[in-house]
Amino acid sequence: MSTTKQRDRVNAAKRQAKWAERQAKARAHRQRVWTIVAFVAVIAVVGSIAVAAIVTSSDPAGDDTATGASTCPAGSTDSREGYTLAAPEAAEDRTWTVTLQSCSGDTEADITLELDGAAAPQAVASFVTLAQEGYFDGTQCHRLTTDGIYVLQCGDPTATGSGGPGYTFGPVENAPADDVYPAGTVAMARVSNDAESMGSQFFLVYEDSTIPSDSAGGYTVFGKITSGLDFVQAVADVGVEGGAPDGTPANPVTIEGVETQ
Repeated sequence: MSTTKQRDRVNAAKRQAKWAERQAKARAHRQRVWTIVAFVAVIAVVGSIAVAAIVTSSDPAGDDTATGASTCPAGSTDSREGYTLAAPEAAEDRTWTVTLQSCSGDTEADITLELDGAAAPQAVASFVTLAQEGYFDGTQCHRLTTDGIYVLQCGDPTATGSGGPGYTFGPVENAPADDVYPAGTVAMARVSNDAESMGSQFFLVYEDSTIPSDSAGGYTVFGKITSGLDFVQAVADVGVEGGAPDGTPANPVTIEGVETQ
């Protein structure tokens, strides 16, 4: 019992430290935004409108923190390559609990995942190792689909859909035979018809979806959402920028940090 209490205290301390870190990042981000706004205002006064346009357009996520409508720091758009693919043995043939510390607009939420290191050892080994090395910290979920298939796609630090850790892997693991991905499924994204193209991008299924297999098979299912699905569904309810069925979430989502157990 005493060991359990000690572990609980340690975990509580870790959560508090993570919370404090997220708040510090948010404050720093707000300060940067206001510095940019002030700079743009000065440039506008002297008539350099072109420079102001460049500064404004440098925020692809459309973050409105400067207006006070959002307290969620914008995700990164930087390339993070040079990582090494972990061996499947790193998944330890066990279940992992992973917490995505996320925010969208003025809402912060933990999305808790249960990853199956036995059913998808290579995918889990890659994901957990990247998470432990801070790869996903400060990244955006760059894609939302709201028609036909219902997923929120994350894991690309460039927020373009083309970024990755500098490696790819395959083949597909643990794909459903019937092509049905129930709400709460966590699966790896890949290039169409290429089983060896998985990297860091993954998708969270927020509503039952049938995703047809292609010549490479289905998509690697490596876990499920155990809590926080309502947060993902709320993001989906707001929709995609411009009302399209596939694109950048209208309410941007940032993964501020990841904890693994």
